[in-house]
Amino acid sequence: MESLTFRHTTHKPLPGSVPNAIIGVVASGNLEILLERVLPPDACEIAIETPIAGYGDVWEAVVADFVARAQPGGIRISINDGGARPDTVSLRLLQGARLMEA
Repeated sequence: MESLTFRHTTHKPLPGSVPNAIIGVVASGNLEILLERVLPPDACEIAIETPIAGYGDVWEAVVADFVARAQPGGIRISINDGGARPDTVSLRLLQGARLMEA
């Protein structure tokens, strides 16, 4: 099991007022993501628990791309990975951000 945490500064808070959201299911190569609106408006923290070690650089790139696209300021994100591919991770992160914007 590997634990990774990435912290980013954003240019703006994620729009919306939804306090938290869950997207995905840890099963059959997928992942579960919990998003919580608990940080300062210019901060984003993403904590990842994954059973597959050695892919920190890939996670870092996927997370950085998501932060650049979504600007999820004010959001703490917890990911429980079940072996998801990078494209699935990106999709789920963007889906989670969209749920928070409602």
